[in-house]
Amino acid sequence: MPATATGLLRYPYEAITQNTDYLQIRIFEYVRASTGIDAYTKGISVSSPALDVSNYVSNKAKVLDPGGVIILPMPSNIQDSNVVSYDSDSMNAFAAMGVSAVQKIMGDVGGEIGKVASGETTYPNGNTGKNQTFEDITTKLKDLINNESVRGAATAKLATQAVNLFGANVSFNSLLARSSGKILNPNMELLFNNVTLRTFRFSFKFAPRDPNEATVVKSIIRTFKKNMAAQKSSDIFLKTPHLFKLTYRKGNQNHPFLHRFKDCALSDMSVQYTGDNVYATYSDGTPVSMIMNLTFKEMMPIYSDDYDNDDSGTAMPNQGADDGPQGNLIYGAGQNSSTDVEGVGF
Repeated sequence: MPATATGLLRYPYEAITQNTDYLQIRIFEYVRASTGIDAYTKGISVSSPALDVSNYVSNKAKVLDPGGVIILPMPSNIQDSNVVSYDSDSMNAFAAMGVSAVQKIMGDVGGEIGKVASGETTYPNGNTGKNQTFEDITTKLKDLINNESVRGAATAKLATQAVNLFGANVSFNSLLARSSGKILNPNMELLFNNVTLRTFRFSFKFAPRDPNEATVVKSIIRTFKKNMAAQKSSDIFLKTPHLFKLTYRKGNQNHPFLHRFKDCALSDMSVQYTGDNVYATYSDGTPVSMIMNLTFKEMMPIYSDDYDNDDSGTAMPNQGADDGPQGNLIYGAGQNSSTDVEGVGF
């Protein structure tokens, strides 16, 4: 990735000041390491210095490549939604006993195989010629089989399967309830299941007021379309489209409150060229009103340690320290200006 942007497009086509809030979108190439589980590497480092967009010259008619920057007004539907997946899970007592026995057996057998391989196999004091570990395993299996509750449950399970062969719809618990007035305790518990990836949807309305803005709007739409498209690597393979780094900004600083984004893919884009539901164009054919809808999806899930660093990549102070909450969450607390305040995070 080049260190500097290859160009900048902004709408509306006006200066960005220290009091202007806007959405900055940087384009970069998808980079992937050759091996490893975490093989995706960010095209733009978190610690990269903030862009001073006021010093960049806006391009009126240019389709941007990786390194380019697009500036759009703050969307009207700013929101984030952090979701962690949980699901209910059950394990009755018999299943738990079986799991415990199997784990014990597998552990003992594995250890004994290791001893045999190393020549350290031991025998009981009676020199019966039988390995003590396998005798213990046999004893545990006998205890499990001789358990009256286990045998009764096994009988009920077999009876359920036999009856269902004739088209019945009898469950294991319903048979237990009919025969003994009780069911197996499911020991239900809510367990962490998975992480999730966030999706962000934005809608921008374009109403060009002069030929310069009309050209900028055309360039912005074409830039998004080009960079979200797959790239031909050969007649056999396709390369991953370019990615996008979204940042809420206030002037030349990151926004001091709003949430952050991880690297995003542009998965869906639609443009309505009749923004007011009426076909109307200027003399050069530019639509009077257009609506562009973008759907971004983050490439990586959010983890707890993502909040340990601020926007600049600097480690945050420890939460709960004697001096109270994290200093750079407070406006003007030990900061040069309020623009150094850290936002709500991801």
